[in-house]
Amino acid sequence: MSRARGLLILVGAVGIAYGAWLLVSRQRLDQIVEVGIWLAAAVVIHDGILAPVVVGLGWLGGRLLPRPVARGAVTTLVLLGPAVLVAIPVVGRFGEIADNPTLLDRDYTGGLVLFAILCVCAGVAVGVGGLRSPQRTDKEE
Repeated sequence: MSRARGLLILVGAVGIAYGAWLLVSRQRLDQIVEVGIWLAAAVVIHDGILAPVVVGLGWLGGRLLPRPVARGAVTTLVLLGPAVLVAIPVVGRFGEIADNPTLLDRDYTGGLVLFAILCVCAGVAVGVGGLRSPQRTDKEE
């Protein structure tokens, strides 16, 4: 293992330990349980729904679309899909409280649209890059 990798692992472990300490030391037990439920739900939703859908759509796109187009489409899907799921609560303004104007204090739709445009541009760049790169043969791999 390189020193840089070891240092990154150490920094990550310290960050996780500090976050766990903050959670345990500053929250009530019922709040910690709620965090655990949310974490478990996130794993179930990601591994049980989001990842299989993305893999399935990527497989389907790989079968139906030309390879460079499929690469660009999958790149766009992988970047944009989770962001849209995360953005649904703020774009839909769920949790908005009338007496707290600082909560959800702007129109988030414009940011999501801009991010979508950037994701599509990234997908197009990946697809165009696939068009420009020479096709590999089995000997090169």
